[in-house]
Amino acid sequence: MPVFFVFRGGANPLDNSAVHPERYPLVSKIAADRKCRVEELIGLENLRKEIVAEKYLNEEVGLPTLNDILAELAKPGLDPRSGIKVFEFSDGVYSIKDLQVGMVLPGIVTNITRFGVFVDVGAKQDGLVHISELANRYVSDPAEIVKLHQHVRVKVLEVDNVRKRIAFSMKQAE
Repeated sequence: MPVFFVFRGGANPLDNSAVHPERYPLVSKIAADRKCRVEELIGLENLRKEIVAEKYLNEEVGLPTLNDILAELAKPGLDPRSGIKVFEFSDGVYSIKDLQVGMVLPGIVTNITRFGVFVDVGAKQDGLVHISELANRYVSDPAEIVKLHQHVRVKVLEVDNVRKRIAFSMKQAE
């Protein structure tokens, strides 16, 4: 799959859009047919509304591509990716020795097994949420409740410093 970059403040107004550079001449032709500049085509909805996409169909460019280009001209530079959730571990939790029974902490699911899920809370040792502690109902498969890398809240049930084991509960953290 080809990759190209969006350049904010680039020389061409289309550089700040998802229009592929090989389609710049097509957009320029559309603007010329509308008797305007590309910048005006991007900025003025009334100019875009009157474009008949079928007029620009050819062997290389189909209707889906043209519709994508026209949609991009309406919202250039819009990032289609959803917002990224920022995750932070609790301050003061850097090792298993920092954990106390009863603490409620944010964590990230690192592994899913038949018997439960492992969660990283920043203590350099993942802890186990046993399948019985995932929810206030019967759970036959932990994957029904969580996904890998999901952000969760857990309550510390037990800390075994000698064996380096941590027991968590998700249902008690709610």
